[in-house]
Amino acid sequence: MKKIQMKGVVIPNDYKDVFDWMNKDSFSPLSIQNQLDDADGEDITLEINSPGGYVDAGSEIYTALKEYPGKVTANIVGKACSAASWIALAADHVAMSPTAQMMIHRASGIAQGNVDDVNSQANALNELDQSFVDLYAKRTGKTKDEIYDMMKSNTWMNAKTAKANGFIDEIMFENEAPTVVNATGGLILNDQMISKIKNLLHSESSDDTKPTKNKNEKPKTKGQSKKDLSLLLWE
Repeated sequence: MKKIQMKGVVIPNDYKDVFDWMNKDSFSPLSIQNQLDDADGEDITLEINSPGGYVDAGSEIYTALKEYPGKVTANIVGKACSAASWIALAADHVAMSPTAQMMIHRASGIAQGNVDDVNSQANALNELDQSFVDLYAKRTGKTKDEIYDMMKSNTWMNAKTAKANGFIDEIMFENEAPTVVNATGGLILNDQMISKIKNLLHSESSDDTKPTKNKNEKPKTKGQSKKDLSLLLWE
């Protein structure tokens, strides 16, 4: 499965050389489209850590992802804010790291000119808001009024909140057995870890009783066993 990195600001195509020159993470419609073309219809995974960016560029990326023929999975590994939030929702399946954040808000912009110009800009922003309300409401099953209230509040969501509100499908690593530490900082091993340690100790005991086939072969040391144990615990 091909991975596509979506790190940094969502920008127009003709800004990419500037951001690259400044060594700033960014992605544009063209940079994403090129990777989609290279994927040639195979399933892809998006790795997203973005504060959002330019609406037009985000819309173009969202559309390209919706049109992509393969399955699209989005993994939010840092943050998916503003435009990056609805880019993520273009995926068929959205997962989020338990330490990640998502943020949705109303569209914003700068207006100048006479009163008609300002009113025109206000109308454009309202129309954008309604587009995002429709998208979020369709994805989450919430009412448009509920979504609009969340957007007005610049709502931040951790993984649990995002899942509870229907923005994501899965919390990454949720089904992995946790390592439990007590109040004094001591490690408490869960049943799965205890079982792995017992299997390792049994294997080591069996190896000690077997004759060495090669006289130059060195037996396992306790240090090696501890290294094996540390690897086992985090598998």
